Amino acid sequence: MVAKTIGFIGTGTITDAMVRGLLAEPAFASQVTISPRNAEIAQRLAGEFAEVSIATDNQGVVDASDIVILAVRPQIAEDVLRRLSFRDGQSVVSVIAATDRKALLEWIGKDIHLVQSIPLPFVADREGVTAIFPPDAETAALFAALGTAIECETKEEYDLLAAASSLMSTVFGIMDTAVDWLEKRGLAKGKGRAYIAPLFASLSQTAVRAHDVPLGELSREFATKGGLNEQVLTDFQGGGGRDAITSALDRVMARIQNG
Repeated sequence: MVAKTIGFIGTGTITDAMVRGLLAEPAFASQVTISPRNAEIAQRLAGEFAEVSIATDNQGVVDASDIVILAVRPQIAEDVLRRLSFRDGQSVVSVIAATDRKALLEWIGKDIHLVQSIPLPFVADREGVTAIFPPDAETAALFAALGTAIECETKEEYDLLAAASSLMSTVFGIMDTAVDWLEKRGLAKGKGRAYIAPLFASLSQTAVRAHDVPLGELSREFATKGGLNEQVLTDFQGGGGRDAITSALDRVMARIQNG
């Protein structure tokens, strides 16, 4: 199914990723209009995809699109959005981080159909998981084409998933620590990453495939009694690892809720 025309206000990393995902074969969008703010990204996308056109300004994006994606930095969002005129009932999807829904509606106008979302760079390969709020069939279909869409029933659910997404850097940090340890212990450079990255990918795929099995149960299955995995898990928890993650998530959640 090819979607309606889609426009992007803001031409940064997430816009680049979303456009690539939407226009991968089979294409989800028939026409994509992007703003000219980041000329390098805009021109690269227009050069690679016949469906992409660059508007003369942000209002041109709004006028040409059935669905408008807001992808500007939160620091400039108010200034950018207050200058635009949207059609009554127009579908608007915000991917602007840490920005209150009430503020967005005040800047845009209350007569539009606003859905908030948290797409991640993986949408470029149609492997992203995206939280949206409120539930919306059209927006869910868009992000389902880019991987998986999770429709949140409440703002609290949406904020919780936004907080959970802050773990990405930490996961890479754990992988980096393991690879660094391997190399310092004498493993040839490159072999550690070649082993650790697929290992973590396989663990994630196991969690996805065994979605009915509690993660705690999977952890116990991979931790043979008296074995090496059990030893590392015990050290991790005994050293405050679990408490550190929980505390960090609590602090992130407080930051999200306090705007």
